[in-house]
Amino acid sequence: MLPSNIKALILDMDGVIWKGDAPIGDLPAIFKRIRERGLKFVFATNNGTKTPEEYTKRLAELGVEIAVEQMVTSALGVAFMLAQKFPRGTKVFMIGENGIRVALEDKGFEVLSTERAPEAQVFVMGIDREISFQKVAEATLLVRAGIPFYATNTDRTFPTPRGEVPGAGSWLSVIISATGVQPIVAGKPFPYLMELSLEKLGTKKEETLVVGDRLETDIAAGQSVGCPTAVVLSGVSTRDDADQWQPKMDIVADDLASLVE
Repeated sequence: MLPSNIKALILDMDGVIWKGDAPIGDLPAIFKRIRERGLKFVFATNNGTKTPEEYTKRLAELGVEIAVEQMVTSALGVAFMLAQKFPRGTKVFMIGENGIRVALEDKGFEVLSTERAPEAQVFVMGIDREISFQKVAEATLLVRAGIPFYATNTDRTFPTPRGEVPGAGSWLSVIISATGVQPIVAGKPFPYLMELSLEKLGTKKEETLVVGDRLETDIAAGQSVGCPTAVVLSGVSTRDDADQWQPKMDIVADDLASLVE
């Protein structure tokens, strides 16, 4: 199914590699096949809850050995964006989990507690499974006061074995609604993660296939940088969704296994 000119893959994770904690297909066999075909690959995920090291460990537990450098997350993306504009030591209030915290601290930012939120010079938001009214209220006050507003991604949902649950974008919409301010977004569909991935791979965009399950983020991001794209139907998007998407993606596959055979 893969065109002969494809030399590398940029792979989404949720809905492509797993749903929640459940792997999609025989991952060791799938990645053995990818390597047999001589394909380079990186993972580019909007899910910034984990660090690259945590994702690498999780993949190893599922039988897929990768280098940490093959992981690109929206948390890394937003930390890189901030590092280009703000000095080390800048005080950041974040709504998010460990992946964002570590990425920000690795760039030298001071991550504040909710109690110290009024001191923040920047606000960053991602998915937070311990979100609270107090966190949302503090974030709203900061954004309304003109503090720079960044987000990891705008995914409204993410897939689990039982169905879709609220993603970062759903919680983000609360802050947007309360402030009237749109954030600067690091993740897909914006091109930043794609550009980081292409840099890591060292391949040309026309020979690098972007693979994802979500049209409005994964496929839109790949198309925005001029890469060929493949949607897999193992996550959020359906075949009807794919048929209606414009411009058309290059490949529609049931799952990653059928794509790389």
